[in-house]
Amino acid sequence: MQLRLDALEPHLAKGLAGLYVVYGDEHLLAQEACDRIRAAARAAGFTDRSVFTVERGFDWSSLLGASQSMSLFGDRQLVELRIPSGKPGKEGADALKTLAGSARSAAGSVAIADVLTLVTLPRLDAATQKSAWFSALAEAGVALKIDPVERAQLPNWIGQRLAQQGQRVAPGEDGRRALQFVAERVEGNLLAAHQEIQKLGLLYEQGVLSFEQIHDAVLNVARYDVFKLNEAMLTGDVGRLARMLDGLRGEGEAAVLVLWAVVEEIRTLLRIKRGVAAGKPLAMLLRENRVWGPRERLIGPALSRLTDAALERALATAARLDRQVKGLSAQARGEWRNALPPDAWDGLFELAMTVASPRDAGTAGAAGAGARPSAAPAARGAAGPAGRTQPGGRPPSAGLARRPG
Repeated sequence: MQLRLDALEPHLAKGLAGLYVVYGDEHLLAQEACDRIRAAARAAGFTDRSVFTVERGFDWSSLLGASQSMSLFGDRQLVELRIPSGKPGKEGADALKTLAGSARSAAGSVAIADVLTLVTLPRLDAATQKSAWFSALAEAGVALKIDPVERAQLPNWIGQRLAQQGQRVAPGEDGRRALQFVAERVEGNLLAAHQEIQKLGLLYEQGVLSFEQIHDAVLNVARYDVFKLNEAMLTGDVGRLARMLDGLRGEGEAAVLVLWAVVEEIRTLLRIKRGVAAGKPLAMLLRENRVWGPRERLIGPALSRLTDAALERALATAARLDRQVKGLSAQARGEWRNALPPDAWDGLFELAMTVASPRDAGTAGAAGAGARPSAAPAARGAAGPAGRTQPGGRPPSAGLARRPG
């Protein structure tokens, strides 16, 4: 059966199943769920533990032998099977179906009832979740899907974790600002957030935490993911976009990879916008362009503020920026009207801003961009000596004018 994460504790309080499957890419939550199952197993007398990790050449018969035999000393045993790839292969699929059959018949066999099996998997796509081996496991035991905590829900998640250790933020705007501050610093990394929350528990007593206390204690522990840039672009969150680009640059990410991620999003938006103009349903276009998860909710508002012309200009700019990041000439000699910023990372920011806060959106969009907080200026780049202008009267910093500051 399928079980929600928040229903795990009540389930374990009622008694253990013979088989558990924990799957998902949110490592902290998956680890905590497995720890709860292990603790309940130890309390129930499963003191012997065997761990198997599926790698190339894995011997599936050893797993089946362990799952169908009792310990030498008669202790109940916990058998853990870890499949990091999520792909057991044909032999593994057959073995897992056999394992599920053994768990299903556990009620009538004392020997098998003394074995509890815990299978851990990464996030599985829809096809894998419908496979025969996974369906057999889910039907024979308990399948626990670990859903990621979306960034919009992260401040609430942090508040709940603080409450578990007897701490809370101040009510009102100061409290919301404090939670948002932590969420921005960890940038969706739950393990980093967990560590910062634990640190707050060590530094301060139980009770209300002020924004100043949280600000002084929480470090910038973000680990930026280039494939999360699209969320900042689609939501129009200029401050987050600037922080992510600065962070990626500081971590040594290749500019060409960042450019590819931004361009892929622009191309996807242009294909969907043209499809909508041709009369195709948005839902069908999202499926065709492999848009799912949080992006499904963000594409619509982004399309409403973008025009075909703006997206086409962005692709033309991206072509010149591609030459720049590869060390080639980005524009013809004497072409200053649409010159790129001297620093390629500032050009990447401007390219991403064509989606986050397009000039075509009017004054409201520009005002919104200007009102957002600035990120650290590490990626702004020096434009040249102060006051110097390029041919044609264009100041060297004109390309950076829309960067929040």
